[in-house]
Amino acid sequence: MTSGMTQAIALAHEAARAGEVPVGAVVTGPDGAILAQAYNHVETWQDPSAHAEMLAMRQAVALRGGQKLGDCTLFVTLEPCPMCAAAITHFRVGRVVFGAYDPKGGGMEHGPRVPYRPETLHKPEVIGGVREQECAALLKDFFTALRHQKNTDKL
Repeated sequence: MTSGMTQAIALAHEAARAGEVPVGAVVTGPDGAILAQAYNHVETWQDPSAHAEMLAMRQAVALRGGQKLGDCTLFVTLEPCPMCAAAITHFRVGRVVFGAYDPKGGGMEHGPRVPYRPETLHKPEVIGGVREQECAALLKDFFTALRHQKNTDKL
């Protein structure tokens, strides 16, 4: 479990360097090998759906030639939003492991709690809080620096 999250965190750092919200995602197969990986490209591509999870899941199904990831694990540094949480159920991801909780924008353990709704057809195993402090610090530091830059730009 550690190597998937370690790579997701490395991708989140890469996202921050690219000016993206630092979220990284990795899809591993049943043997633990990395199938796909991505970080946010929302700002770069001007695409609000270009979340790390979405990109990694799309890559994984393209690689496998199918649309289901039931024997795979998705590692992501931030609790998936409602859009990604719904997509996770449609991709039929077997397990989701995430780092930082997102009380304002999360869709797994917060907000609509997509995997736990009775009408959700596929319910992945969800493990939250893996390396939580490290993942949360990445986000906090990124937004602190962004606010500082905006305040400096105003001068």
